[in-house]
Amino acid sequence: MIRRAGFVALAVLLGFAGLASAAPAPVATIELEGVISPVTLRLIGIAIDRAQAERAQALVVLLDTPGGLERSMRAIVQRMMNAEVPVIVFVSPTGARAASAGVFITMAAHVAAMSPATNIGAATPVAMGGTADKTMMKKVENDSAAFIRTVALERGRNAEWAEKAVRQAVAITEREALKLKVIDLVADSLPDLLDKVDGRTIKLPKSTVTLATKGAPLRPIEIGFRDRFLNVITDPNVAYVLMMLGMLGLFFELSNPGVILPGVIGGISLILAFFAFQSLPINYAGLLLILFGIVLLVAEIKIVSHGVLAIGGMISMALGSLMLFDAPEVGFRVSWWVIGPTVAGTAGLFLFVIAAGVRALGRPPATGAEGLVGKLATVRERLAPEGQVLVAGEIWRAVVDGEPLEPGVQVRIVAVDGLTLRVAKTEAEAAKAQVKGGVA
Repeated sequence: MIRRAGFVALAVLLGFAGLASAAPAPVATIELEGVISPVTLRLIGIAIDRAQAERAQALVVLLDTPGGLERSMRAIVQRMMNAEVPVIVFVSPTGARAASAGVFITMAAHVAAMSPATNIGAATPVAMGGTADKTMMKKVENDSAAFIRTVALERGRNAEWAEKAVRQAVAITEREALKLKVIDLVADSLPDLLDKVDGRTIKLPKSTVTLATKGAPLRPIEIGFRDRFLNVITDPNVAYVLMMLGMLGLFFELSNPGVILPGVIGGISLILAFFAFQSLPINYAGLLLILFGIVLLVAEIKIVSHGVLAIGGMISMALGSLMLFDAPEVGFRVSWWVIGPTVAGTAGLFLFVIAAGVRALGRPPATGAEGLVGKLATVRERLAPEGQVLVAGEIWRAVVDGEPLEPGVQVRIVAVDGLTLRVAKTEAEAAKAQVKGGVA
């Protein structure tokens, strides 16, 4: 009986072992959307390390990018070429693209795939800020062409087209890419991709593996809050808004020392904006135009120009905003929907300050010696012609022109001479005196 129970237990264990061995290893996935930057490099590195540590049979990178920094792109390609886990780049979802730096990353994948209605290409290098001359740009172009050609040859892809993508900025659809052997396959979805790559043999730096991805469980690699935040601020629209907030905050702090809050917000915003600018093609002429526009708006507060400086400042800021990011790709430019409200809001804020200042100048003085003129006072000590009056709880030395005034009489302050007030009898007191004189 005991022997039979032992056989049953052994059979169950062997059954579980068989099921465990039959279950395919998981496939890790990570989504990368937006500009290729140092943040993207960090995310790719984390994804590859985690996929290897968790013994995933492959890492799928879902890519949608307008391009990015060449330095970050080269580091990503190098990391992928030396990965000990198969890396599958999937240009997805529908409508996505792998442009500029994204072409190099797709070419470097062990398996390159695209969704329907996606595109790849236009990998011509662009100078940061538009400062490079013709000779330098030719050097950069030749270097990039050689780099993408060697990557394509290593992965067995169309090296001729890859070089054209760099030199002629050609771009193609997913169907054309498949026909030209730029990519390996077109897949409708992630499960469809796993079905189609099943059974492929992948050559790694130290070994060769055969994928068994059909029905494999997906294991998404979550991007932490820190990396999500850094990825958000490298968006040109966000970087632009951060820069404007930073400038405004520092301006109001310098205009009103001791307020503290605008200075703190402005400083943090500017630092974050400068972090983003290192990943974006900044045009310094555009940056100077924005700074000049703010200077003109500040000058409008100090100098009465009847709005000429304010209008010039708004135009300068709008032109600078359009020129700030020097790149042909839409993903690297600031949207009009961001430029319009930001410029209008900044100009409106400055104009509000100007209007408030003009209104303040038009009001009569409310404090100091000038602020006492026109106020009522009560005689405390007989004015003959000198004496004392009480003004808002304060005792002042006063002088009256004309007949002496007794304590308790209300007077109006007509002038201030140093620390002496010149007063005159109010109309009400004068009327009382006339009535008394008539009765007498």
